[in-house]
Amino acid sequence: MNKQEFDILVIGSGIAGLSFALEMADSATVMVVTKKDKAESATNYAQGGIAAAIGNDDSIDLHIKDTLVTGAGLCKDAAVRAVATEGPDRIRRLIEWGAEFTEEHGNLSLGREGGHSANRIVHKADYTGREVEHALLEALKNHPQVELWENALAVDLVTDRHLVSASRPKSRTVYGAYVYNQETGRVDLIQGHITLLASGGMGCVWTNTTNPSIATGDGVAMAWRAGARIANLEFMQFHPTALYDPRRDVDGRAFLITEAVRGFGGILLNHRHERFMEGQHPLKELAPRDVVARAIDSERKKWGLEHVWLDVTHLDSDELRNRFPMIFETLMAEHDIDFTCQLIPVVPAAHYQCGGVVTDMHSRSTLDRLFAAGEVAHTGLHGANRLASNSLLEAVVFSHRAADEAKKLLEECRTESMPDIPEWNDSGTYDPEEWVLIRHDRREIQVLMEDYVGIVRSDLRLQRAARRLATIAAEVEDYWRRTTVSPDLVELRNLAQVARMIVKCARQRKESRGLHYTTDFPRIDNILGARDTVI
Repeated sequence: MNKQEFDILVIGSGIAGLSFALEMADSATVMVVTKKDKAESATNYAQGGIAAAIGNDDSIDLHIKDTLVTGAGLCKDAAVRAVATEGPDRIRRLIEWGAEFTEEHGNLSLGREGGHSANRIVHKADYTGREVEHALLEALKNHPQVELWENALAVDLVTDRHLVSASRPKSRTVYGAYVYNQETGRVDLIQGHITLLASGGMGCVWTNTTNPSIATGDGVAMAWRAGARIANLEFMQFHPTALYDPRRDVDGRAFLITEAVRGFGGILLNHRHERFMEGQHPLKELAPRDVVARAIDSERKKWGLEHVWLDVTHLDSDELRNRFPMIFETLMAEHDIDFTCQLIPVVPAAHYQCGGVVTDMHSRSTLDRLFAAGEVAHTGLHGANRLASNSLLEAVVFSHRAADEAKKLLEECRTESMPDIPEWNDSGTYDPEEWVLIRHDRREIQVLMEDYVGIVRSDLRLQRAARRLATIAAEVEDYWRRTTVSPDLVELRNLAQVARMIVKCARQRKESRGLHYTTDFPRIDNILGARDTVI
């Protein structure tokens, strides 16, 4: 097995991982491990933009207020204030690193999305994530202290329990990770004084998701197996407007129609061309995403609809094409839809996980030397529901905070030698007949979660999901013990584990709050419910 040692190990190559790597690169050796192509991340698909209070009619306090209202009573005040206050500086830092955002009359163009009471969305047309990802990769590309390892899948975090000593302490410290090398088919050891989890979310637990195929909850599952605390996984944000495409493969990513389209003037219609968001919320189509997603879900169930319609045909066609060029081109080329004169069929899809690995204000997890940032982390910013475009902002603010803390910690870590870690036990065989069962289990997990743990839940649905997921997880663990490691098996194991954690969190919450809605407890319980569900 190949063993390598670095000051810093970063798992994930989205905005959180890459910006952290850039912050650390001048003072440390850095290895960035990413399971697919370096640009394949949720960041790359982010269309809308980055929220920051930099407009003349905006303020930090107003951004804080909007975030707290959307978070439905579960936001951590310190996290909200830090992100809103430090956000403008982080935008400037991204520009220094090479990100180019859309401007109007010499100033940054600011859009508006659901839940925001002012225009504050910094964007690059409708492909902001791709622009930021490209800029960060370019800035890192030739740095002598950074290595970027593509197509390498982190399998497990290395902790005290892996030490070769006779008496092993309780697992409290992380020393790197075992990483599957897709070129050799073996598991390598990457040791790091400090590890940052920036592995993204878990949208692929559901059938319909806007996430890339890599979003299988790897970071949360690895952290949980290592002993870290996890919180609030019941709060999965379903984006209201993913393109409805009956031809889409079940493992494919649903094409997202950014909320900025509704911020630009788009409206939602049912099959009778009724604007059903009127009367649902004062902000109508720009209500918080949980409100809009539930309204669409209700409309579909009420009328037996496969989808509802997003209508922008009443808006100026030239302005639409200029503001949303990527969406226009994709809809035309791949779906034969001209949104300047045709309605867009849309449905909600799993989009963003508001819970995750519990971290403090410096991005430290509950395990020593393990940091987490981005969607994998639970910082307390989002509470029970994420305010649109706060996620990229959270990633850069908390990765910056992580870097500040990691630089201080690294001085202490360098005085210690790396512990003796054994090679990965690669015993087992590959059985193609079992692989058929593995593929079946992945599909069954996704269908179970879609049907029983979707936008609207109930005790009965959650109980059924829990029972079946327990059986699937046991089957997967049996495969794991008897079968050689493969990327698909690693992802299946992680999917099974995070699905069970999501259901466990959902069953603990005996109320409806934010993104978690249950027919058995349809109201907010501000006495017993105003707390995190920690597992």
